[in-house]
Amino acid sequence: MDYSLRRQGMVEKQLIRRRIRDPAVLEAFRQIPRHRFVEEALQEKAYGDYALPIGFGQTISQPYIVALMTELLRLPPDARVLEIGTGSGFQSAILSRVAAQVYSIERIPQLAQRAQAILKSLKISNVHIKVFDGTYGWKEPAPFHGILISAGAPKIPPSLEDQLVDGGRLILPVGGKDTQTLKLLIKEAGRTRVEEHGRCVFVKLIGRFGWSNEEENRENGHG
Repeated sequence: MDYSLRRQGMVEKQLIRRRIRDPAVLEAFRQIPRHRFVEEALQEKAYGDYALPIGFGQTISQPYIVALMTELLRLPPDARVLEIGTGSGFQSAILSRVAAQVYSIERIPQLAQRAQAILKSLKISNVHIKVFDGTYGWKEPAPFHGILISAGAPKIPPSLEDQLVDGGRLILPVGGKDTQTLKLLIKEAGRTRVEEHGRCVFVKLIGRFGWSNEEENRENGHG
């Protein structure tokens, strides 16, 4: 199967037609093989205009949403960027093409290990993954030029605002458990302002400054 043609079609129909304009973002989507980040049985659907399951109740996000969130960060080429929710590793791979260093946090060890293996097989070496509660951020390499949270939060975690450089941007879905609004926080001269960029649906951000793990377990019938 010629995935390169499907990949190009995805860029043209799903991204460019929806006004994704950043050349670096578009080139990243042309380069990164999205089908490698899903299980073999789903690879034929990898370039469709929708999210796909990756196990453990998680998903690989719709290509357009990945592109939009990446573009809104407006990362400089020398950027350090923090990603909360490694998941499949696809968003990490896209970020690796538009930033100098990517620091990604995943709470599910199996997903972190699988993503790391895929990234290594693609010879992507500027993504650093650790298993932790991502709502705390990652203090050692902070501050970051951009922070991207690929899970829905009840509010913007203040711990992450503190890890942005002045002029930095934080993008995340904020809202309830079923639907959220994509919000962009921009830090300028020590102050922050927030823009809204449409409705979206993400899995829940679990952690100290997100939804509680105990609540997640109850909803899934564990404990």
